[in-house]
Amino acid sequence: MKVEQLFTGCLAEMAYYIESNGEAAIIDPLRETDPYLRMAETDKAEIKYIFLTHFHADFVSGQYDLAQKTGATIVFGPNAKAEYEIYNGKDGEEFKIGDVKLRLLHTPGHTMESSSYVLVDKNGKMPYVFTGDCLFIGDVGRPDLAVKSDMTERDLAGHLFDSLRNKIMTLPDDIIVYPNHGAGSACGKNMSSETFDTLGNQKKTNYALRADMTKEEFIKEVTTGLKPPPQYFPNNVRMNKSINTSIDEVLHKGTTPLDPPTFKEMSEQKDVLVIDTRTKEAYTETGTVPGAWFIGLDGSFAPWVGALIKNINQKIIFIADDENRVNEIVTRFSRVGYDNTLGYLFGGIINWTDHGFEVDKIGSLSPIAFAKQLADGSIENPLDVRKESEYLSEHVIGVDNFPLDFIHQNFAEINPNKTYVLHCASGYRSLIAASIFKANGVENVFDVRGGFKEIKETDAPISEYVCPTTLL
Repeated sequence: MKVEQLFTGCLAEMAYYIESNGEAAIIDPLRETDPYLRMAETDKAEIKYIFLTHFHADFVSGQYDLAQKTGATIVFGPNAKAEYEIYNGKDGEEFKIGDVKLRLLHTPGHTMESSSYVLVDKNGKMPYVFTGDCLFIGDVGRPDLAVKSDMTERDLAGHLFDSLRNKIMTLPDDIIVYPNHGAGSACGKNMSSETFDTLGNQKKTNYALRADMTKEEFIKEVTTGLKPPPQYFPNNVRMNKSINTSIDEVLHKGTTPLDPPTFKEMSEQKDVLVIDTRTKEAYTETGTVPGAWFIGLDGSFAPWVGALIKNINQKIIFIADDENRVNEIVTRFSRVGYDNTLGYLFGGIINWTDHGFEVDKIGSLSPIAFAKQLADGSIENPLDVRKESEYLSEHVIGVDNFPLDFIHQNFAEINPNKTYVLHCASGYRSLIAASIFKANGVENVFDVRGGFKEIKETDAPISEYVCPTTLL
């Protein structure tokens, strides 16, 4: 028997590969199919089942394409309905994979079709439970993503309480909990950076599994402090219930090389968005195509694409550091449903400037210069683009909060004729924000290199730390 956790850092997502005696199953697959096909081929195994814990909101899952290529059965829990053929498993139903079984536990609450899967080995022992977004390490799934007119988040939280108490917490304490997400995902609010743990330890350390917690206490706890989910979540749920453009077709179209004149012509069309995926250093040193947004591939690329690009059907062309990563870039766009990538700048920025085309540049300040200019009053509009919770816990005195998450909703507050100096925690989010400022007509925008982490090492006045738990 083989069980592998497949962690994707950009999405803080875990898929799972299970193989036993020539048969395999995938739990919560990503959009791309090749990794799973290669694993099965290496093991000389047939992919028999594709299990989904629920309809995901934060990424587009790959069950349909994978089933088309393998003939595997797609299994959801009760209540799931999709445009493609699925099998609705029953609570307690078992599915044979070689010498082992997966037992479906219907665990509604995060969504109503949410299900967990217990692995039962050939000796009848239960070494693993795959909990999806029902139970995370250190947290539980948020109960507000599947709210309908006849179902409130309090209703869903109540179902989640019952699922945890009546299904998950009755399992052996030594069973390993394998969730679908870890720290950094927007599907919970307090997830650990650990990607697995024993259930017994979670009972001791996870606030939501406290033995003496009442249902009302649980509901209050899990519904307090929830921020609005990223705007792309409903689109991804819809896509996960639908038959989408095949990943192979998306990759073929999106990896089209575009020479600089063609790229320039397309970039000037109102319905086309340019995304610069290079490193922070490359972006600031060489400049970018006028109007481009910076969303670096080496940060939380896919979630920021989904959070900031409003139209899921947006036409996108992009700039890459390395043409060997073009396939990866298109894949990562598609993971959150942005399938309308049309190609990349062939030869990169060097080829662009060799053709005599202009570039836009974002100004930058060192943390020391920022602290000095803040002290002497020469910085007109300093803004901290971190999340509100980060800002409230600790920030530079005299700097207002302008979270990147809500930049479009709040952009009316920005005067394009003024000068703005932006910082985040380390410099990634502030460059994204600065690029959007620039693309929207703010000519004088500067980024603080190294962000708040390095500003704290200067003489800049820092607010006293306030424990975030006291802010709820």
